[in-house]
Amino acid sequence: MKKVLITSALPYANGPLHFGHIAGAYLPADAFARFMRLQGNDVLFVCGSDEYGVAITMSADLANRTPEEQVELFHTINSEFFQTLGISFDHYSRTTWKGHTQPVQEYFLDLYKNGYIEQKETEQLYSENDQKFLADRYVVGACPKCGFEEARGDECPKCAASFEATDLIKPKSKITGASLSLKKTKHYFLQFDKFKDDLTSWIKSKNWKSNVTSFALNFIKDLKERAITRDSTWGVPIPLPDTDGKVLYVWFDAPIGYISASMDWASKTGSKDAWKEYWLNPDTKYVQFIGKDNIPFHSIFFPAMTMGQNKPYKLVDDLCANEFFNLEGKQFSKSANWSIDLESFFKQFTSDQIRYAIAANAPESQDSEFTWKDFQMRCNSELLGKYGNLVNRVLVFTKRYLDQKIPPKHTFNLRDSEFKNEIESKVKKASEAYSTYHLRLASQIVMELAACSNRYFDEKKPWALAKDPTKKSELETTIHLCIYALKALALISNPIIPNASSKIADLIGIKLENSSWNTLATSDLSTGSKIAEPVILFHKVEDDVIKAEIEKLKKGSSMETEDKLIDFDAFKMVDIRVGKVISVEKLPKSNKLLKFQIDLGSNTRQVLSGIAKYYPDPTVLIGKNVAVVTNLKPAKMMGESSEGMLLSYEIGKKLQLVHPEDGDIGSSIA
Repeated sequence: MKKVLITSALPYANGPLHFGHIAGAYLPADAFARFMRLQGNDVLFVCGSDEYGVAITMSADLANRTPEEQVELFHTINSEFFQTLGISFDHYSRTTWKGHTQPVQEYFLDLYKNGYIEQKETEQLYSENDQKFLADRYVVGACPKCGFEEARGDECPKCAASFEATDLIKPKSKITGASLSLKKTKHYFLQFDKFKDDLTSWIKSKNWKSNVTSFALNFIKDLKERAITRDSTWGVPIPLPDTDGKVLYVWFDAPIGYISASMDWASKTGSKDAWKEYWLNPDTKYVQFIGKDNIPFHSIFFPAMTMGQNKPYKLVDDLCANEFFNLEGKQFSKSANWSIDLESFFKQFTSDQIRYAIAANAPESQDSEFTWKDFQMRCNSELLGKYGNLVNRVLVFTKRYLDQKIPPKHTFNLRDSEFKNEIESKVKKASEAYSTYHLRLASQIVMELAACSNRYFDEKKPWALAKDPTKKSELETTIHLCIYALKALALISNPIIPNASSKIADLIGIKLENSSWNTLATSDLSTGSKIAEPVILFHKVEDDVIKAEIEKLKKGSSMETEDKLIDFDAFKMVDIRVGKVISVEKLPKSNKLLKFQIDLGSNTRQVLSGIAKYYPDPTVLIGKNVAVVTNLKPAKMMGESSEGMLLSYEIGKKLQLVHPEDGDIGSSIA
């Protein structure tokens, strides 16, 4: 029996979860945890709410709540959702529980005493309006790498660059829009660059997905020290004197939440040191499940922090980073009303239905998506048409023709032997798929087993055999093997659709709990035992239900669009004028930006435009008239000022500038 430690990325307690989160870090982890338990392993599967950090204080400010009220609300919502979805955490904790502070501060002190942390005086962004320093999540500005004007304080959502908030061009408060200035303050920095060699060797020794390994090794090349403290009162206090008003940054304390969650679990089981059997045991198999946006924190930052500890904490063995799971071709977005209301969802559908639909489209190697039409197909054609139909037809037949008892098996003919081999092959392949974190493949194998079992039933025609008394042995063998297939189906589908799996087990009289995969896979049926009364496992999802969901989604999205409509008076404020291109050149160090000098009659303006890929030879634009928005606030991109915006339009996948040939230079375009 092996000890297996499984963690899923801690969700922020600043909003409700959506299916995209479930597909990335929680359903794959739960399926693996269920499989490991069926393998007879000693599993500890923990997670919890990430409740500190600026994302919490910001969302609380916007909702007019205290941080305490905010995290309490969403911790409850999300933990209840996990229960509804059947995520089998051994414990779901939270980083505001009183025991979290101790391991976080111990991590800090070990790193500090071992020479990996030093205090520095730095310049941070300060709001004169609010009379306080603003953390990165409160700051927006232009990206220092690509010039995108709505970059966040720690990363750019457009080019994925990672940086410090002080690197932003023209930073401002995300809440008030007030401009920010640099002001000196003291903070503590973790010298990640000292771990470069150890991290590189460690990552190269892992058999992770190639995209995870490549990302991590490339990230290490530019690894440097990072501030791990913030000016705030919401967070874990720094365990050093004269540090009032400062706390440890959330990305430092959050991953230690895996350890504190295990401590929380241990204290609640009555054996407070039980967590050590997993975290301080080198023989433990440790698997982390995350979304791809969490790769740097789990492949580099948290491992480096752990390498600097005096306690021999277990480093992750397998890091399962999944891609993004979208909704009908676009990212899930509550703010844009592009999401699915989970409370409404579970009034109409079951947890098994959504678990299977997500697993069948798991974003393991590339982004995938949830669509209502695909969901309907999965529910009707596969769960109902293949899986549920097999269970129902076999058990109803057994009740009608075999006194509702599992019949004995007799001599196999060639087709019987082929079918039994096929069953055992599917079980073996499913085990390999779960072992290697291929949830999508496992779901396919489940349906392959259901399909081949339905074919066997059809080919053997037991209804015809039942009419011929001389065929009784063949009839009993056929149904015996069909129920044997149901046993295998219950086993291999349990990690994905546990409710339906457990119902099958109850119907045919087997126990999934406290049983081992290998024993269940190879054990004989209890001949002569009575099966339970057949029940319907899945119901049809009707067209009108799916149509209503699609309309609801479209309506929500259109309402968001309507909210952004402006009136004519607002539009009249936009000053669009005819300009002539005097010169144009590619901006050095940028693959997207072109730098224009535009003649507007009364003056010449410099305008930057991200259209370089559409004009391989931008000099063809010299002398052309262009439409210029002239009353935008100047913006800085890649160190250059832009004093306007060029209007363009899209034809297919080709973007072209608007060329108003009629009109004097500098004249207004009404």
